[in-house]
This record gives sequence, C-alpha cells and structure tokens, in this order.
Amino acid sequence: MASPFTTQSEGMLRFCSGGVHVYQSLLSTLQLWLTFAPVADKTAVYFHISLEMVNWLSIVYLLISIPFGLVATWVLDSLGLRCAVILSAWLNMTGSTIRVFSVLKFLKLGSHRYWYLFTGQCLCALAQPLIIFSPTKLAALWFPDHQRATANVIASMCKNKPYIILAVCFGGGIGMFTCFSVLLEQILCENGYSNEFAGLNGALFTVCGLLGAFLLGLYVDRTRKFIESTKICFCLSALASIVFAVVSSPLPCTAVTLAITSSLFGFFGFAIYPIAMELAVECSYPVGEGTSTGLIFVASQIEGVILMILLQGLTIRVSEDPSSTCALDQDGALDWTILVLAGLCSAMACFYVIFFHTDYKRLRAETNSGDLSKAEDTATKDFLFRPQRPPGGRKRPPNNN
Repeated sequence: MASPFTTQSEGMLRFCSGGVHVYQSLLSTLQLWLTFAPVADKTAVYFHISLEMVNWLSIVYLLISIPFGLVATWVLDSLGLRCAVILSAWLNMTGSTIRVFSVLKFLKLGSHRYWYLFTGQCLCALAQPLIIFSPTKLAALWFPDHQRATANVIASMCKNKPYIILAVCFGGGIGMFTCFSVLLEQILCENGYSNEFAGLNGALFTVCGLLGAFLLGLYVDRTRKFIESTKICFCLSALASIVFAVVSSPLPCTAVTLAITSSLFGFFGFAIYPIAMELAVECSYPVGEGTSTGLIFVASQIEGVILMILLQGLTIRVSEDPSSTCALDQDGALDWTILVLAGLCSAMACFYVIFFHTDYKRLRAETNSGDLSKAEDTATKDFLFRPQRPPGGRKRPPNNN
C-alpha cells in the first residue's frame, strides 16, 4: 500500500507526527519511569523508605507490562494506532497527577505519601506498552518501505525459531538496559561518584543511544543489513558493559573513561532497538506488527524483573564505607555486583551472533508484490498502445497527413 503522504509538505507533516510520537515515548520512559533512578538514595531519605522500595517504583513498570502488554497488542491491531496513543496520553496524565499528590505537604498524607506515588506510577506503567509497541505500526501505516527502519526508530511464533531467539536475546538486552538505567546512581554513589556525575552518565547513555539509533537506522534503510548491524552492535555493547564494570570500581582518574564508556554503551545498545523491532516483523510476517513487537517487549519485561530480583539478591549491604557518597537509607547502601550484568550481556551477545538467522519475509513479499504490479502495468500499456489492425487482418497504414 502506498504511503498516504506524497508531497514535500505532507512529508514534513509525517515526520512532525513521528516527532510527537517520539516525545510521547520519552515522556513514558525517561520522565516517568526513571524519575527516581538518578536520585534513588535521596528519594529513600525523603519518603523514609528503603532503597528496595525505591527500586519497586521502576520494577512495577516491568511487572505491569507483562499482562497489559498483551492487551496493548490487541488495542494496536484491533482498535488502531490513534486509540492506543490517546489512551496512553490519558493514563500518563492521570498517573502523573496522582504522583504530584505525594509531595504536596498541605494534604498531610503522612506515611501514605509513598502509596500515592506508587499508585500514580502504576497508572503510568499501564501507558508504557501502548506507546512502546507502536513504532512498527506507525512505520507500516505512514512510512514508505525505504524509511521504515528510520521511523522506528501467535501460535506460529512458538514454532518460529528465529523469533524465539530474537525474543530471548533482544528481550534480555532490554531487561539489562532497564537494570542499568535504574541502578546507575546506586552503583556509582557506592563507588564514590556524586549524584551529579551519575546523572551526567545517565544523560550521555540516553542521548548517545538516540543518536546511535538514528544513524544506524539511516544506514540500514540504504543497505538492508538488519542482521549484520544488530550482531555487530550487540557485541560492541557487550564489550562496553565489561569496560564499564571494570572502570566503575573506586579507582583514581577514571571519571572521563567512565563517561566515555557510558556513552558507547548507550550508542551501540540503543542502536539495536529499532532494527531489532523491524527484524521481529520480518521473521514473523505476516503476523501483525503490534503483535510481533509487543510480545518481544513483554518478554523483555519478564527478563527485566528476573534480572532485578537476581541483582538485588546478589547485593552486599554496606553500612559504612569511607569512599561512598550515597545518602544512606535506614538500612545502609547497596554494593551492586555489576560484573554479573556484564557477563549476562556478553552471553546474550554470543548466543545471538551464533544462532540467529532469518529470511526477510516481509521485504520479500513486498518485492514480489511490486514486481507483479510492474508486470501488470507493462502488460496494460502494451495492450493500450500497440498498433491497431483493421477488421480484415491487414495492418492499418500510417496516416501521413
């Protein structure tokens, strides 16, 4: 089906609409989901809660996305993109309003402040799958074939080996990035780095990631090397995670190295996201775009919950550490085992590189459909413009007048 936008002005409108979608995605993730991750220790002190309870403000996003992710896929494929985006916006607004109640002192909520915050966070978590699952649906409806990767930025699937491998590896990658984003401040403050430096690393991680996703999308649009690009970026992001685990230890003169490593980790890791979503559609075609990408996101939330629980179980409680800059909660700071996260990332990358192979089913189907359309157009033109013969069978002489 041809894109509904053909003129230059309509093309600008298309990309502006895509920009609105990107902003809604950033609102749902960075501004709401990760609000407290850069200041987890200070949040624990302000609300008089433990760090584990602060972490649950992020974990609840993963838990809610597992059952509601299935609902979101149905909404996208049955009710449409417009309904999903509007519903997501209303849920985000309502949840954000309830979150504000938790810090209004004149309400005198006392010990209930945290639960108002948690309730608002749950409503915002309901909105996330609706907007996160929609890029491929947006691309399929509004963008031509050569721009799909840039715009992004089920029973049969259970028998689809490439799709299962992609769901496990890419879902695990999203889960590890979730853990990294949530725990970054807690990891760095225990090793003697300030909250400001942790926030800078988080910003570099995200901004460089968006840049990497944009640049890789442009490259893949022109080369169609989906598999090769994701494998290379997965390996480089695993290497960056290992370097980060090593240099984040309390060693002198590692701040610049740590910032560069966080930037590279985000640059290569985030770059995989839009391409892997396109690969999910390619290897599961003709399943709907919302369903194929949505199930991978649900898998990532399950793996993210498992990783968060695993990492919290491996932490060491630190009550007094002269190098720590954490604002200690009532039970002390946490020393996170970041090498475990790096090891898991490396294992996922190796598994993906070795075992993932697939055909580009949707591209092949569209190519075949395009070739058939061209053949039909050629046959029609030949029929309409070929020389006409008179009824007697002799070729009509040309008109020289």
